Amino acid sequence: MTDQAVDPGGVRLAQDAAPEGRFLGRTRELKELRADIERAGLDTLSGRKAPRARVLLIAGRPGSGRTAVADELVRQVADRYPDGVLRARLSEPDGTRVPVERAARELLDTLGAPAPAGAPEDDLTEALRTALADRRVVLLLDDAADAEQVDALLPDNPDCLAVAVSSGPLTGIADVRPCTLGGLDTKSAVELLSRFTGSVRITVDPRAAERLAEQCQGQPAALVLAGGWLAARPKAAVADLAKQLHTDADHGTVIGRVLRLVHAALPASAARMLRLLSLAPAGLVDPHTAAALAGCSVETARTALDDFVAHGLLHAAGSQPQYEVPCCLHPLLADLARAHERPAELQLARARMLERTVRLLQSCRAITETDSPQARERLLGTPRALRFPTPRAAADWLRSRRPALLASARVAVADGELDTLARRLMSQLVRAMVAHFGTQAAASDLYDLHGLVLDVAERRRLPRERAAALLNLGDLDARTGRTSDALARYRAALDAGREANDPYATGRAMESVGGAHLELGDYARAADWFGRALAERLARGDRAEAARLYGRIGAAHTYAGRYGGALRNWRAAVAGHRKNGDVAAQARALSELARVQEYAGRLEESLRTCREALEWARRADDGRLRAALHLRVADSFERLGDPASAALHRGTAERILAEEAPEDDSELEQEANACEIRSASAED
Repeated sequence: MTDQAVDPGGVRLAQDAAPEGRFLGRTRELKELRADIERAGLDTLSGRKAPRARVLLIAGRPGSGRTAVADELVRQVADRYPDGVLRARLSEPDGTRVPVERAARELLDTLGAPAPAGAPEDDLTEALRTALADRRVVLLLDDAADAEQVDALLPDNPDCLAVAVSSGPLTGIADVRPCTLGGLDTKSAVELLSRFTGSVRITVDPRAAERLAEQCQGQPAALVLAGGWLAARPKAAVADLAKQLHTDADHGTVIGRVLRLVHAALPASAARMLRLLSLAPAGLVDPHTAAALAGCSVETARTALDDFVAHGLLHAAGSQPQYEVPCCLHPLLADLARAHERPAELQLARARMLERTVRLLQSCRAITETDSPQARERLLGTPRALRFPTPRAAADWLRSRRPALLASARVAVADGELDTLARRLMSQLVRAMVAHFGTQAAASDLYDLHGLVLDVAERRRLPRERAAALLNLGDLDARTGRTSDALARYRAALDAGREANDPYATGRAMESVGGAHLELGDYARAADWFGRALAERLARGDRAEAARLYGRIGAAHTYAGRYGGALRNWRAAVAGHRKNGDVAAQARALSELARVQEYAGRLEESLRTCREALEWARRADDGRLRAALHLRVADSFERLGDPASAALHRGTAERILAEEAPEDDSELEQEANACEIRSASAED
């Protein structure tokens, strides 16, 4: 039975469980839903074109098969919507409402139209509507908590269809008629049982099968659990289970009663693991998570999870060995866990799970650090069960487990008792995402994680961690054009760094404040804050950072047109890089010095500095800088009335461009264009 993949929330069975893969029952409901798509809406009847997508609502209690009906409807009409199907779950397994901004961002990512990190809800929903404006898609919004969620995500496109799944009506959305699901008809319910038990036990006592279906109230989730219970006991009669359910008829919902029977019949270790799966973040569990929760081996956990699938207690999710706890069972398992486990045991299980996750993330990141002997040594010291065979396997695991990992971070922070583990988890998750996906691709997730770090730091009064989180959030704000927000973050980080007496955070915050002022065009304040950061670096004896900051002060003076101050600071930057032996940085500082000399009208002096910069760029083997410098020299010769020399240098730049790799050409052009832009800005 371990090859059965059954969705307890519905009545569609996978190919392994049912060769024909036929959907059971709901013929009338599906016919009504298809007819509702074609129904003339209120706008059409009044002579207006519908301004938004048609909304179909499938309402029913958890376990009624509402999601399975939605999936079947989408399958039947999918060919009318050539741009595909988008899915979003609007409630967590424990019933927590999913924020609209998170759902909108997930949908945008699916469309390949990611929004800026940290964008507010209104911007994200507007971006989603824009992305769907010229598409014909079906939007399946599962487990909607309220009408506001659905309304915020609806496309302003009548060519799209939205299918919402909810426990009740969505009051506030116009022109929606709910399709309310009850139980399956008796024939379909009995056929669902026979998929598990085989036809013999049903044929021998068809009345008992009908009675069992009636006692399960036709609820697909209850029928699936009952079928799994019977499948695990080939010698048990259908009447035996019907009798047991009859004696427990007054205690809770029918799904809860069947689950208690299944739970009571499991071996003690398996029953405990099943209860603890209610702690799995986002209801997603893999063998490592189950092993950590139950305190057993990974192989034992994998076998148990496959058995749970056979019993209809879980279903497979995704290509990785990952399983999902059905939403209708999650609160019932949580009740069983509270009834059988002490609070301290639940906390310990959660801590084991988070610790295992931290170690997996460490291994996931370490496998990318192939050039680091220390990382290789750490990796070899990791237990074999926690290692990844290749970087690609690690990236695939990280991608498939991303929803569960982000949920783990949220759960750990919300718990409030595991803040040390939460901080370690978020630190390793950030590092793993950056290592595998890069800062830009992971920016949205990083923004959320840094926000969680900030929550913990403020709750625990940890100024150093607070400063780090604020700096990271400020950087992400700055990259997405929210410079004023970034400036506020940097100022708060400066206060936190001073409170922590952390010179690094303080200096970093001062420089970031200066960078924000520079972006906002307040060059005087930018130079002032860069100067404060420089004083802090000089006090610490950090000569490399000091040399770099001299350059930033020089750039601020250049933008402000104060060429005297710019020249002094760029010369100081050149001298600092020379003392530090940083040839590449010295060449770039000389290049900027030559630029300022040109702006100041000292063309001859600028040419001499350019030639010196070219020599240091050659020693640094920096082809991009050499090409840009030759182009600048060519422009200078043209201004001096020497077109022959200008042509010579321009030709040299073109040869260097040709020698560079093709992927670097755009960067070279961008650098040359940046030179022209900065020149025009300074002249203005």
